[in-house]
Amino acid sequence: MLQQVCEHIHNYFIQNRYEGKYEIAGGMISLPLLDGQRFLIQGSALNDGMYTYHDAGIKNDDDSVAVGLRAETFTGTICALAVPPAVIALAGEIKTWVDTNGEIINSPYTNESVLGVYSYTKASGGTGAGGSVSWMDVYATQLNRWRKVAFL
Repeated sequence: MLQQVCEHIHNYFIQNRYEGKYEIAGGMISLPLLDGQRFLIQGSALNDGMYTYHDAGIKNDDDSVAVGLRAETFTGTICALAVPPAVIALAGEIKTWVDTNGEIINSPYTNESVLGVYSYTKASGGTGAGGSVSWMDVYATQLNRWRKVAFL
């Protein structure tokens, strides 16, 4: 979810960019990063995305599941990130909201009931009463603090 949040606000909190040829072997990549620091791989055929670097292994974007990077050699960019703890916490809150409201978000209806006769109300596509709401709508005010106009 953290990567989706960063994509949405156009801000990965890039600290340093390293461009060159990289080799991923044994699920690991040698990087000048701190243990627990997040990084972004760009230009890879198999491993593009956000990860968390640990001396003992790589984890997914929310630092909860160990992942093995797929073996490859590529020329691309690796960005060392400095994502603020508040953004990481907000991404966790958003994930919880999405997990709780997933069925409602994905439903084409806003209201279904069975009271003798089946009836439903179709979603209008907007937000608010009678419309659908996404995590982007619900958390827009909180996310705007870190929003950028475009990626740099």
